[in-house]
Amino acid sequence: MTQLKTQHRRMEGIVVSTAMQKTIVVRVDRVVMHPKYGKRYHVSTRFKADDPKGQATMGAKVTIEACRPLSKEKRWRLVEVKNV
Repeated sequence: MTQLKTQHRRMEGIVVSTAMQKTIVVRVDRVVMHPKYGKRYHVSTRFKADDPKGQATMGAKVTIEACRPLSKEKRWRLVEVKNV
């Protein structure tokens, strides 16, 4: 019996905080269209992600993916760092 690897939700964003140990805060920006007026506007969301090796730096572009809850607010895991 072989186990299939499941696809997890992935997002790209920018690191805005590295003040905590093994945790980074990633800001994900997206464009949303207003349901009534049709105007596009920008929305940003902050996610706490697990970074056990401490490889992400402030301002770096990173990819995070969903995982099981690791703490009260941490539900994402760092996948890749793309330094800009």
